[in-house]
Amino acid sequence: MRANKRKGASASSNITSVLIAGLPFMFIAGLFVGFQLWGKPNVQADQEANVTQRYEIPISNDDPYLGSLDAPVTIVEFSDYECPYCQRYHSETFAQIINTYGDQIRYVFKDLPLTSIHPDAVPAANAAHCADEQNVFWTYHELLFSGQLGLSDDAYLAYADSLGLDMAAFSTCLAENRYVDVVMEDTAVLTAINAPLSTPTFFINGQYVAGAQAFSTFAQIIDAELEAAN
Repeated sequence: MRANKRKGASASSNITSVLIAGLPFMFIAGLFVGFQLWGKPNVQADQEANVTQRYEIPISNDDPYLGSLDAPVTIVEFSDYECPYCQRYHSETFAQIINTYGDQIRYVFKDLPLTSIHPDAVPAANAAHCADEQNVFWTYHELLFSGQLGLSDDAYLAYADSLGLDMAAFSTCLAENRYVDVVMEDTAVLTAINAPLSTPTFFINGQYVAGAQAFSTFAQIIDAELEAAN
């Protein structure tokens, strides 16, 4: 029993000697770790700064919107009628935002057709603007995202007919591609401000949000903006 104790005491003495001998190395290592932690840029702070960056998004009087013009929160959506993620957002989240916030927000829609992979996106957007001439943009907009009849000239005419539109006027607008330039001007907005071209893209009082996010993601930002406004 005593032998075991002496053995333990001897081992403790050896460990102490090793620790003392290693102190210079540990000191240098500590300095290195400290430099790594405090001498480098604060990446997290940079990321947080990017999250709160605000873009200036020009809004035309002709841009379709819901809610109140003088609402404290403006949401601008850039979207593509042929984009599956945009369709998912509209089926899962869009109505919840509108129903929850009503006139507390101004919800503006702009087009962002990804023409390289979505050949029907521009014609669909043109059709939506043609419907807007007869004051049914949002109803027509939802039909396009519903996917009930797909995206084609026949579908655009069928959607218009189902809403009781003046078919002669609508057909002429469609055939003329009357709003193609307007559609492409929306895309140019994002290019001009160097914002990423992804669909769907949102700006909540200028704050960038990408993708078909859950309602909670939008609500967190909207609620913060409403609180700041009050």
